[in-house]
Parts: sequence; C-alpha cells; structure tokens
Amino acid sequence: MPQRTTPTGLVIAAALLLGAPAKAQQHGMDLPQGPGRETVAALCGTCHEIERIRPGYTPAGWQTVTRMMQNFGAPIPPDEVQTVTQYLTRHFPERQRPPAVMIPGPVQITWRDWAVPTPGSRPHDPAAARDGSIWWSGQLANTLGRVDPATGAIREYPVAPQTGPHGLIEDRAGNIWFTGNFRGFIGKLDPRTGEVTEYPLPDRDAGDPHTLVIDHDGLVWFSVQRGNRVGRLNPTTGEIRLVTPPTANARPYGMAVDSKGEVWFVEFGAPKIATIDRQTMAIREYTLPAAGARPRRLAIGPDDAIWYSDFGRGFLGRLDPKTGQVQEWQSPGGARSQPYGIVFTRGAVWYSESGTVPNTIVRFDPATQAFQTWAIPGEGGGDIVRNMDVTRDGNPVTANSLVNRVGLVEIR
Repeated sequence: MPQRTTPTGLVIAAALLLGAPAKAQQHGMDLPQGPGRETVAALCGTCHEIERIRPGYTPAGWQTVTRMMQNFGAPIPPDEVQTVTQYLTRHFPERQRPPAVMIPGPVQITWRDWAVPTPGSRPHDPAAARDGSIWWSGQLANTLGRVDPATGAIREYPVAPQTGPHGLIEDRAGNIWFTGNFRGFIGKLDPRTGEVTEYPLPDRDAGDPHTLVIDHDGLVWFSVQRGNRVGRLNPTTGEIRLVTPPTANARPYGMAVDSKGEVWFVEFGAPKIATIDRQTMAIREYTLPAAGARPRRLAIGPDDAIWYSDFGRGFLGRLDPKTGQVQEWQSPGGARSQPYGIVFTRGAVWYSESGTVPNTIVRFDPATQAFQTWAIPGEGGGDIVRNMDVTRDGNPVTANSLVNRVGLVEIR
C-alpha cells in the first residue's frame, strides 16, 4: 500500500547540516538574548511558527516539551539540551491562568492514573476498550499504548516514524483504528500481532486526519482539521471518500455517533455543529447563537442531545437537533477556562477545563443544572485533557498530554 511521509525531523536536521543560518527573529518575534537563543531560533523556527513558544510553560512543562521535540526528530545537540530548556524556562514562563473554581457536590470519585513509559510522548487521545484496558495515542513518540487498570501492566506498540498518531478507537474485532495526523493516513493496529495497516488519504490537501469514530455499520468516519474535510473509510474495501463542509475554514474537530448511528462533529473554526448523511455524505450545519463560539469536542446524551465544550468562550453548551434550540452555561472556571475533552455518562456531562490551574474534572447534572468540580491531582495540575472516553461501566478516562499520563475517573 502506498506510503506518504512528511519527515519533519529530517527536514530540520537537513537544514542544520546544510548550514542554514539560524534566525533569531522570525515572523516579527525577536527572541531575548541569552545562552541557547540561536539554537532555539534554528530549531523552533524551522519546524513551526516560532510564536508558538510565546505562551510559555512551567519548568516541568518545558522539560516535557523539549523531550517531545527530541522524540520527533529535532536534532538538539546532547550538550545543549539543558541550555535550551533553561533558556525557554527563563524567557518564556507560563502566562498567568485563572485559578480553578472548586464546587462541592453529591458525587464522589477516585482518581487513578499511570505514567506513559516513553517521556515526552504527548498522549493525545484515550480509548476505553471492551476488555477494560485503556489505550492512548503517543503522538510525539509514534506509539499506541495500552494499560490494564487491574494489573497496571503497560505495553507500547510502535507505528511508523513521523506518523503522529492522534485519535483512536476500538472496533468490534478488537482492532485499534487511529489517525496518522502527520502523514495523512488512517491506520489499523492488530494488538494480537502488532501489525499496522495504513490507508492513505486520497487527497494530499487532507493531510492531517484528526478524530475518528465508528458508526453502527462498522464504517470509520474521521475529521480533517486544517485540511477542512470529513472522511469515511470502508474497512471491507479500503475505499475512502472525502467531503468539504459548506463553511470555509470550518476545521472539523471532535466527533461522536448518536443512538441512531448518525455521525456528528463540531467545527472548531466556526460557531457551528454539523451532521453528515451516511449515504450521500451531505453535511448539515447548525449555527450556534454566539459568533465567538468555538466548539472543540462533543458528547451525546441518551436523548441524542448534543453537548459541546466551547473552548473559545468557556461555556458548556447543549444543542437539541430536533428543534435547533441551544442552551449554554458558563463553565465554573470562567471565560478563560478552555473546556476541552467531554463525555456523557451516568446521567451527567463530564468534561475537563484545560485553561485553569490546576486543570479540573467538571460534572454537570442536566436535571438540576448544578456543577461539581475536582482538581486533577499531580504535578502540573493534570495538563492537558484533550479528549475523553468512557469505560463499559461508565467511568471517564483521560489522556493528559503535558504531564505524560493517562487517567481513570472512578465514580463511586
């Protein structure tokens, strides 16, 4: 099967080996003077926009980010790793974030988590398997991982270099499907053999498959964020179809399947939620009332109402597909709380605020419209829960990217 690669790390290495001059000022950003400045300019400014370092991290966060860069091929000389990390820590500290708001309530939970074996993996998405295990995508380690909560046993499965696995989900046969976010393919891992099958996307402009779900017929659906597509893969034939939403730069992001097998997704680049016809692939969009809404993830309740995390405005929202009516509630952490990963389980909405210190797990009871919050424990406050899933017994699971851990919320 054809392979298409985007060798980011190799491009960086070639630029340095060929003597490309380091630019300490790129895209209008003048880096502060100090040891490590030229190396940071050469590495960070070659792989991505150098402005991405401006928001900053904690010291522990910068250590993790530096390791992430190394994992993905950034050729930081071994004798400069400490200098680079110290430079970034000194000049780009974490910006002030809103404090988490703790709200007591009637529900008790136990938080359990496990460290991912490879440092700097950036576990992106979690998946709760039918056998009780928790899977995660190690985006910057090019691995898929599995932990057995009963025994603590952990195993990592390598995928091809520069893949950047992102979303993942288990099918009925126990295979793990995932998106090759950096190489533009949909992958299938057979955990019994470790064999990976790749299904390259037919359109080179759709190079960043993001989240994926499986409908009631076993078809694999996926979003393509920057490529602005929604796709469908038939596992029996390998055929992939791609369509473009009506809205320009819609940036399809989180996805979910309702009780009827219909596929829903949010448009992170617009204030819209959409559904796609499984036969014709026609897309219907629902415009949210607030123009500044930026829904990032969604969950579906037992009544097929669409719950969404408005990352841009700090709201929890609910769309009734039957009427088009939208209700919204300010998240406890406020406008900058950045609600992110979200699920619906045991009669309530559960999500994480990724912008507060520490990050939180939030429960919202639709019947009483009451919030309850818990701080995610551990160094770094649990940063960052980008997605969530639910175990067969109804407990939320998380992948915590910046602290390199996966978590389980046991509801008591």
